[in-house]
Amino acid sequence: MTRADARLLERHAEKLWEGCPRRFEWQSLEAAREKRRGGSWKSFAAAETYYYPIEISPSALAACAKELGQIDLVSIVGHEQPYLEGLRTVAEGRGEQDHLLVLFLGSTIGNFDRDAGEDFLWEMRAILRPGDALLLGTDLEKSVGAAIAGVRRSGGSDGCVQSESAGADEPGAGADFDLSCFRHEARWNSAERRIEMHLRSNCRQTVQIPAANLRLMLDEDETIWTESSHKYKIEEIPGMAERAGFRCDAQWIDEEWPFAQNLLVAK
Repeated sequence: MTRADARLLERHAEKLWEGCPRRFEWQSLEAAREKRRGGSWKSFAAAETYYYPIEISPSALAACAKELGQIDLVSIVGHEQPYLEGLRTVAEGRGEQDHLLVLFLGSTIGNFDRDAGEDFLWEMRAILRPGDALLLGTDLEKSVGAAIAGVRRSGGSDGCVQSESAGADEPGAGADFDLSCFRHEARWNSAERRIEMHLRSNCRQTVQIPAANLRLMLDEDETIWTESSHKYKIEEIPGMAERAGFRCDAQWIDEEWPFAQNLLVAK
């Protein structure tokens, strides 16, 4: 969850509550954690409210259960599954009168190419029932300078290099990345309206990833493209939602950073 997410949830919690089905179950990870910290979401809890974090990391699920386990009137049931698989499990296990509020925050949708993002929304919609709700976070277009600065403020230099390489360095992967041999680089792709994150090799080197049976040979200044963050115009989101089988009932824009939360309801 981004700081903009947290601000919007705090400022518009009551409006969000008013726009959601009255009997719903939560599905997300970070938003309920923010509720725990801030304490102002207690009006959201109802006698039969369930929160279903979906994660492939068992340690993340355990941390979530520990941190959120004391929230009154909210039962936490974690699912150690890929996202859509977990969402399907939750949807199929609910009662006939229960609705889902799915929280897909932090502009995670921006990690997809635009067509793939719409396809992902379609897949979510196929799992949901009419009347279910989706709170979708989207990072909005901004000046190139502001976008690059935002990456740097969020830890885009050494911290980003570390996090992006961490997966290959986990126990079992056996990779021999030397993080001192890379530097982080953020690029703006104007045609695709996205920030691209790259790792640039500082020297000619070879990296072994035995678990993937992979051997990378990198020249000096050669890059590894690690992630993308697509930016949206606020007016394009309702059309994207409509094409995926949702209607956009509300949009809230952060006052401090060009970021929006969009309340989409399954038609």
